[in-house]
Amino acid sequence: MNTAVIVSFAQDLGLTAIGLLEVAAADAGDAHGGGESNAGFYIMMLSIAMLLVVLNGFFVAAEFALVKVRPSQINKMVSDKRLFAKSCKWLFDRMDHSLSACQLGITMASLGLGYVGEPAFAALLEPVLGMVGITGTAVHIIAFLIAFSIITALHLVVGEQAPKIFAIREPVKMLLWCAAPMRFFYYILFPFMWVLNWVTNLVLAKLGITGETGHGAPHNEDEIRAMLSESHTHGFLSRAEHRLMNAVMKFDDMLCRLVMVPRVEVQAMDVNMPFPELMAMAKKTRHTRYPVVDSSLDTLLGVVHMKDLLGVSEDSNFDIRTVMREPTKVPESMPISQVLRHFQSTHQLLTFVIDEYGSIIGIVTLENVLEKIIGPVDDEFDVAEEPSILKQPNGQFVVLGNTHIIEVETALGLNLDDDDADTVAGVLMTRLAKIPEAGDKFEFEGATAHVLSVSNDRAEKIRFVLADPPPKEVGPEKKH
Repeated sequence: MNTAVIVSFAQDLGLTAIGLLEVAAADAGDAHGGGESNAGFYIMMLSIAMLLVVLNGFFVAAEFALVKVRPSQINKMVSDKRLFAKSCKWLFDRMDHSLSACQLGITMASLGLGYVGEPAFAALLEPVLGMVGITGTAVHIIAFLIAFSIITALHLVVGEQAPKIFAIREPVKMLLWCAAPMRFFYYILFPFMWVLNWVTNLVLAKLGITGETGHGAPHNEDEIRAMLSESHTHGFLSRAEHRLMNAVMKFDDMLCRLVMVPRVEVQAMDVNMPFPELMAMAKKTRHTRYPVVDSSLDTLLGVVHMKDLLGVSEDSNFDIRTVMREPTKVPESMPISQVLRHFQSTHQLLTFVIDEYGSIIGIVTLENVLEKIIGPVDDEFDVAEEPSILKQPNGQFVVLGNTHIIEVETALGLNLDDDDADTVAGVLMTRLAKIPEAGDKFEFEGATAHVLSVSNDRAEKIRFVLADPPPKEVGPEKKH
């Protein structure tokens, strides 16, 4: 069907409609006291009004179904070869014009309903009101008010609310129902739509808005988080699934230095120590891998795995350098998603973290990385550790100094943002401008921090006294 045929058909349709309305108006003007012919005319007008209500509902349903349906649902319908699926995709691929057709149909149906519906209802009600003794001007006013109320109610319920809610809740089903007739109306209304879109784009261009509508555009991370929260609230995702998906989305944003074991907590094997002493230290600490150093981490030599020492006599003069592996290093600013790929490519599940000067500032293991997704994982030899954030009965909180500031901000509802520190102990040292001592305190906005204990010149435990209660309860978390 070419454009010329569409234009000709639309013009003929418009002239025919205008002629019918003129005839109807002439009949209505001559019909005062005209008996059955007059009543039949208004019944016909009432039937047209009902048809316009249904048409209005159809266009509303088609519009909301098009907006609500997702591209993945459209593609699945096509792949499943469902009836009218190709028409659904055809309309979806022409979203702007399809919505314009819906809007044009809604506008025309609403205007037509207002033109024929209220007079028809009023004319049919006037004889009934006359039979109950209402005469004169009052009969016209009351008939008008009743007719207006009925038409408005029908328009809202049947022509707007019901189809809209149905389309929002079942967009796929509604779009399949509407696809074929909607495609027909698309062709019929195309000339009017073209003009409508041209004028609309002209107005938008004057407002500085250009480009496509973007219906069905990919969701950004915040939108996906909001959808996950909504799905969890309505029971479609369990708490564990919701937490896991949120952790995965945070995974690529977290840097290596935020999950590493700091240098002061790293336990290494010194080649200058006798082998029996090294084995005694390994039995006590019970780690799987150890850095091999010459006096300190500044002279890193390699990494030894405890499996390499199986069968070696503890009282021998064994040199661990004969079984150690080459160490690997990553920068502190590397995202932990890349650290995971580093583990996969090197087959080394322990790597050393260096700062901008090339100094080793800590280590990262596969366990440190995975715990940021699945939560704390303790093996048979892990000793139960004190929680990072412990709520006390009086509403105060005891926080370990190596707890990351993001965890504290989330749990306590505070703002500890500091570009020069990642942990609570680091923030306190920066704010106090000195090495902290037990008894020191600092006033944050909304809380007071009291240093309870210090270890290795670092605040080990800090008590937070909040001015206001925290936004949510805090569960125990494992420190890193």
